[in-house]
Amino acid sequence: MRVSDFDYELPQELIAQHAAERGASRMLVLDRTTGAIEHSWIADIVGRLAAPDLLLLNDTRVIPARLYVRRPTGRRFELLLLRRDGEATWEALVRPAARARRDEALLLADGSTCRPAERLEEGRWLVRFSPPLDLERLDRLGEAPLPPYIERPAGATDEDRARYQTVYAREPGAVAAPTAGLHFDDALIEQIRERGVELAFVTLHVGLGTFRPVQVEKVEDHRMHGEWYRFSDEAAGAVNRALDAGRRVACVGTTTVRALEGALAAGGGRVRPGAAWTELFITPGFEFRGCGALLTNFHLPRSTLLMMVSAFAGRERVLAAYRKAIAERYRFYSYGDAMLIV
Repeated sequence: MRVSDFDYELPQELIAQHAAERGASRMLVLDRTTGAIEHSWIADIVGRLAAPDLLLLNDTRVIPARLYVRRPTGRRFELLLLRRDGEATWEALVRPAARARRDEALLLADGSTCRPAERLEEGRWLVRFSPPLDLERLDRLGEAPLPPYIERPAGATDEDRARYQTVYAREPGAVAAPTAGLHFDDALIEQIRERGVELAFVTLHVGLGTFRPVQVEKVEDHRMHGEWYRFSDEAAGAVNRALDAGRRVACVGTTTVRALEGALAAGGGRVRPGAAWTELFITPGFEFRGCGALLTNFHLPRSTLLMMVSAFAGRERVLAAYRKAIAERYRFYSYGDAMLIV
């Protein structure tokens, strides 16, 4: 397969710059068996779920992972923290990476310092902070790590910090939001519970594996970065019972699918409780063991997320649905509208 097989043209004005009110987004519904398309609203998902479905959600919490640091002479660098690697060290994307110098002292807004310690691949560095940068300090110094297609010339706002987070986020560690979950408010979650739908939560810290652009021509040449996930005893048991009974597991977001299918692959068809890393790259031809329905957003052209959705529903049907969504003026990407694949 070629990456160009997953390309499409999107008018710039359809890239959502602000999120709709929770519970108020539009939702395109795609039947992956027939290819039929319906136009609906996210609130209508309540009527499309029912006992004995299991709804699986990602409860990762986005950290304010974007930092700006500078040299004493004034040059500014942007750090996107990817993961903590020890008490004082973080792995980070550094921009401009070519200008960074090993062991050079860079100043944070509070006057503390960090030093690029080791150059990695693809613009990544190990960066050491003095004093150590814990989540409490990061909360004061960092900003919401909005993707570059959401334009904020003055930086992410307080509104973004609240809105670029699911209402059920619990476990800090993500550097991008599991965006399908952004559509839910507490009332919608409660309505789903009242339908007799069982809810379970997995944690997958969204990182480079989810949002890194594909920069090769052949799909099979792309290397996925690993992402950390964890199933609690409760969540693993809920998923295994549902699959044993032939119940449908509806996944909220591609990150939830990656965690579920990664866990099932590692466990030989069973979800084992505990934490692990997954480098699973889902492309057309993949055999899904767990995911029976998928709520997702509309993804970037040529992206691994569009490839995963195409694996689940078929490339031609997905691209046809995208063309319909564009014609109907749906809003795309992280702050955009939803797509339910059943």
